Amino acid sequence: MFLNAFLIALREIRRNLTRAFLTVLGVIIGVSAVITMVTLGQGTTQAVKNQISGLGSNLVMVFAGVRFGPRSGNAPNFTAEDATLIAEQIGGVAAAAPVRSASLSTIYQDKARRTNITGSTSAYFDINKWRTADGRFFTEAEARSGAAVCVIGNTVRKELFGDENPIGAKIRLGKASCEVVGLLAAKGQMGMGDQDDTIIVPLATIQRRLAGHTSNNDINMICVSAAEGASSDEVIAGITKLLRERRSLGPNEDNNFSLMDTRQIAETLSSSTKMMTTLLAAVAGVSLLVGGIGIMNIMLVSVTERTREIGIRLSIGATTHEVLLQFLVEAVTLSCAGGVAGIALALGLCFGLSQLIHVPFAFNTQINIIAFIFSAAVGIAFGFTPARRAARLDPIEALRHE
Repeated sequence: MFLNAFLIALREIRRNLTRAFLTVLGVIIGVSAVITMVTLGQGTTQAVKNQISGLGSNLVMVFAGVRFGPRSGNAPNFTAEDATLIAEQIGGVAAAAPVRSASLSTIYQDKARRTNITGSTSAYFDINKWRTADGRFFTEAEARSGAAVCVIGNTVRKELFGDENPIGAKIRLGKASCEVVGLLAAKGQMGMGDQDDTIIVPLATIQRRLAGHTSNNDINMICVSAAEGASSDEVIAGITKLLRERRSLGPNEDNNFSLMDTRQIAETLSSSTKMMTTLLAAVAGVSLLVGGIGIMNIMLVSVTERTREIGIRLSIGATTHEVLLQFLVEAVTLSCAGGVAGIALALGLCFGLSQLIHVPFAFNTQINIIAFIFSAAVGIAFGFTPARRAARLDPIEALRHE
């Protein structure tokens, strides 16, 4: 019975292909919109996680002053000793690196540009998950002596050297000359800017040769890596307590420094993107309902057009159940065809858009199956009324219909 009803449904659809396509267009758009929104949302979530993890493993960044809200204009900077004490005295800390930054003119031959210069210790590379694409990092001995060496990012290499190998070349940073000993592996864009547009030098080098060592309090950031399995909340609490003591802050005084935990940032951004994905998918799902209404309207028209046919079938012995099943199968076939077409369209859109906006193509089998089942449910829900109307026709009145 089901096979026969399905074959009759296919025959009716073939007889009115244009109308059938226009009927399921709403379902196609609805299914493709839902799948596209969810897939791109999951890809964006994954991209956010990848970018945050690229900053460093279990990274806590400590800044002088207040980073959000009203800023503390007179907040003192840190000292290199602050970073040393954090690494030695705070439980759960794997490493800590003092950071001093400066924006300086960078010159190589006839090319010049301003670049962010970062001065730190060799621990900075491990904390921030930097890897070399060529050359090496500076050594502990070079860091202690303040050697005129530097490691450059991929953007700096492109802007200053083009296709030339930068290893061993000397570039001018401000008024001093530095030898390029390493090229950093590319990390790409981040919300805070281009991570590859950087030059990293030993902390003593930026203090003595580039920016000038004016005081011990010249560290504007400390990068801290929490040990694997350590509680970031406990690490942050320990750092906060230590720095409040070292900065002589009273019980009623606010912190004149701030901390940023990349794990918390990743969780917050991920939950935000998931919420937006759910909202957009729900909005897109409305078009599935619109498509269902379209199916119901066309099926009602079809019942009217085929009233005489229904009367003949009922008069020669067809039961109301068989007529109901026939029109219900036809509605479900239309909606399922729209669901399959919508999935195919969504996959193409997701692949193209993921390449365009540079997010991973996160194919999700579950959402595709759910969208298809929902499209079939739309056919059942909105096809039932026309099918019931057809089944309840009086055979005598139906035969008289012109």
